[in-house]
Amino acid sequence: MFAKILIANRGEIACRVAATARQLGVKTVAVYSDADARARHVQACDEAVHVGGNAARDSYLRWERIIEAAHASGAQAIHPGYGFLSENAEFAQACADAGLVFIGPPARSIRDMGSKSAAKALMEKAGVPLVPGYHGQDNDPALLAREAGRIGYPVLIKASAGGGGRGMRRVDRAEDFAQALGSCQREAKASFGNEHVLVERYVTKPRHIEIQVFCDTQGHAVYLFERDCSVQRRHQKVLEEAPAPGMSAVRRAEMGEAAVAAARAVGYVGAGTVEFIAEELDDGDLRFYFMEMNTRLQVEHPVTEAITGHDLVEWQLRVACGEPLPVTQDQLQIRGHAIEARICAENPDANFLPATGRLDVARWPAHVAFVRSDELPRVDTGFLEGDNISPYYDSMIAKLIVWGADRQQALARLDAALAQTHLVGLHTNVAFLRRVVASRSFATAELDTALIERERPALFDAPGLPLPLATAGVAAHALAYEETLQDADPWSRRDGWRLYGGARRRFDLEVEGQHRTMTLERLHDGATVMVVDGARHGVSTRALGHDGYEVMLDGARHRLSVYCVGETVAVFAAGGSAKVGQFDPIAHAGDGAGAEGSLAAPMPGKVVSYLAKAGDTVKRGQVLAVMEAMKMEHTLHAPHDGVVAELLYAVGDQVAEGGALLRLEAAP
Repeated sequence: MFAKILIANRGEIACRVAATARQLGVKTVAVYSDADARARHVQACDEAVHVGGNAARDSYLRWERIIEAAHASGAQAIHPGYGFLSENAEFAQACADAGLVFIGPPARSIRDMGSKSAAKALMEKAGVPLVPGYHGQDNDPALLAREAGRIGYPVLIKASAGGGGRGMRRVDRAEDFAQALGSCQREAKASFGNEHVLVERYVTKPRHIEIQVFCDTQGHAVYLFERDCSVQRRHQKVLEEAPAPGMSAVRRAEMGEAAVAAARAVGYVGAGTVEFIAEELDDGDLRFYFMEMNTRLQVEHPVTEAITGHDLVEWQLRVACGEPLPVTQDQLQIRGHAIEARICAENPDANFLPATGRLDVARWPAHVAFVRSDELPRVDTGFLEGDNISPYYDSMIAKLIVWGADRQQALARLDAALAQTHLVGLHTNVAFLRRVVASRSFATAELDTALIERERPALFDAPGLPLPLATAGVAAHALAYEETLQDADPWSRRDGWRLYGGARRRFDLEVEGQHRTMTLERLHDGATVMVVDGARHGVSTRALGHDGYEVMLDGARHRLSVYCVGETVAVFAAGGSAKVGQFDPIAHAGDGAGAEGSLAAPMPGKVVSYLAKAGDTVKRGQVLAVMEAMKMEHTLHAPHDGVVAELLYAVGDQVAEGGALLRLEAAP
């Protein structure tokens, strides 16, 4: 076994690799950018080396600096994690040339499978079914447009060297092809340094099913069954589970053997994933097509670990040392069901716009970290409470993994764990994930990549907690604060007692964008009445410690968790959550002045392009600009009809969150 390895990554995967290395007695070296100087993965490793500036291209993608750091620290091997350099054949070869072990496949395997078009050509020779499409090297836009017409719309444009949904666009009409192609190529170039794309028929009701494979240097290869990753937004995975619901033993073996054959065809070593698009037939069986092979460990590997009981990172390290696989195919078995939820800093109700800012509160259910557990949820995260989510990297905060004896139990455990996940300070998708898990399609395993769109009415713009319960959380926090100010001197007590009548305290609140008035009335007999927009509710509260409260509201008992951050009170209950703003009308009387008439950046990022120029008349909803943030492109639309008076930034400029990109005047 290695004595020391360098982990060429960041965030939760760097922490994940460090956890297994620690169990094996292997020392670890972290690398970090300026933005990550105090990050959790730096603390998780035994040593840390600074490799550059904030942007990935200035730090985590500078492989020559990473190799220098490995040599300087005495590391014998480099684990690339996933993303960044994990599928970079040049980096893998450079490691070998520098006398370092690359904990992954040989460079030739990465090269063969790293190009989607080349990989499809290999699979075609091997007889693996392919989705109809154009996989050639000529990327002339006119040729690609003609090929799209030949294939038939809708089509999918995909970055040949890409993954994770970046550089991928569905196109439904020929007139939209050119713009989608340009956006795909820019995103692919920024994320992978390669703008080559392929075009395929878009399977209208596809399931995304992938097979985990593992190969050693002695020629042994196994598949560790499948994962269903069909629940996606913007071509990025949201929920992953293993095994795939409805998968027959015959089809599982067929897909597994095809995946192993694909790995053998390129002389594969280590952990890899062969991804398939599957269509459900009338008899309930599946027809599958090869999509791509990811020559690395996948984000969703924990669900495979949960159902097999094997640590895949440990396998990676042992195989990289030359050891054989620890089991044969007939020794592998599926046990139970596991589901992973990706918790991201994003706003689902704003087209999953990434969010940045401080993670003021991060409270998780009772859990384990980076290891398999049958009973407790597993939380893999690279962040601690108080950390900042920056715009330089992807938006994932954590992965929440649950295991159950069957899918029904796993679903119940996942919902309970999400209900106990309290994140405050910026938008997250936790409430959205609960709605997806509870949706009819997911609960009944009616899975395909259009599930989120199909369930849109139930998933988006859903109301939070009922208004009385949300405001009761504010009341509980206020009453508990008053109790902490009480003194033994009766004249200093702040319990609302009055010689004649009761006491009243008014709160101006903002709930779901609407101004609400709440009054707490302390009656002469000691009872408390909460009045919300004129409706009276009997309320009593008891602090439970650690931000917890027991609240009796109109005779019903509720258990709440309440966190106050600045002017925001976040209230969490079993049925959902709410953010309530405590509003001082006088202090904010001048807010918003001058904001009208501009298109503001919803997050920090770079201006990629403008689709309007000064003097243009535009309509509400028209695309005006494209920004890049968190490795994705985001289109910004006109907030109202008007005339573009002035562009305030140039293409390529960095813009702070809230910065006005252009000035929009009313049309004459």
